[in-house]
Amino acid sequence: MQNRAARAAARRQVAAYHQARLTELVTTLGEAIDRFRAGEADAFETDAAIHHYTQAARKLWVFCDQSGSQVEFTADLIEQLDAEGEAIDWWNQQHR
Repeated sequence: MQNRAARAAARRQVAAYHQARLTELVTTLGEAIDRFRAGEADAFETDAAIHHYTQAARKLWVFCDQSGSQVEFTADLIEQLDAEGEAIDWWNQQHR
């Protein structure tokens, strides 16, 4: 029962992290779209931002994959990053 509770807590932690980081990505994309609407960026620049968002969101999704014991590893990694005051900049990750 303890293992099940630990895994459920890890899922909640990873889900909260995923939502927070996804919110950051959506906000950044929204700013790019706002620049387009204001005439500060053209359609190609905005399309590139949309493509960039898609890749960043996909990498974040893979990182937060909650299958099996992987979720506990991911939750531990998130805690370690927080404890060290570090963060993954999902928008600026190398995309392949």
